[in-house]
Amino acid sequence: MSRDNILHRIRTAIGRSAGQAVADPPPVRLHIPEADMESRIASMIVRIEALAGKAYRADTGKNACATVAAAIAGKTAVASNAPYLAECGITALPGVRSGITDRDELRQVCAAADIGITSADYALADTGSLVMLSSPQEARLVSLLPPAHIAVVPRERILTGLDELFTVLPNPAIQTSSMVLITGPSRTADIEQILVRGVHGPGQITVIMV
Repeated sequence: MSRDNILHRIRTAIGRSAGQAVADPPPVRLHIPEADMESRIASMIVRIEALAGKAYRADTGKNACATVAAAIAGKTAVASNAPYLAECGITALPGVRSGITDRDELRQVCAAADIGITSADYALADTGSLVMLSSPQEARLVSLLPPAHIAVVPRERILTGLDELFTVLPNPAIQTSSMVLITGPSRTADIEQILVRGVHGPGQITVIMV
């Protein structure tokens, strides 16, 4: 079947003729539900735990730091350069490497670390997802390469869902080369539908909401 014939059939199916101008796209339709912060946090916890992740609340950055310290005790950890982690005191914890700017060094440290610690640019309450914008402050390797991931997120970054995210960040490509949505631990299933965790990313994820 020739290319022209294929294109003719497509135009016919959608009711267009050759040379006809493309119609303007329909207006974006976003729906942001009303949800107070307590409802958002509760939804985050439910969604994260439903996906075999762990979720905690911390009243202050200091308490979040204590929760992280308990989780990494006796283990090696690498923390992103997110200013919020430093504000909480997490980057100064014993056994935590941070402040790495060289990509090769970061890759080696992340490959050897037991736990990667990050913040998150946003969190989505309806799915329990973390929104990570790649930047010098939040390198992707920290959240993807170690076998366990801890994210410390201030409550003001918790959005209701994708619709609200795209009102706050309508064109992510202007701000970052990569936007990753992390929803629970990494999991996959082969052709026999046997679920395996930790193949394409961390097999354990912990979210601490401050």
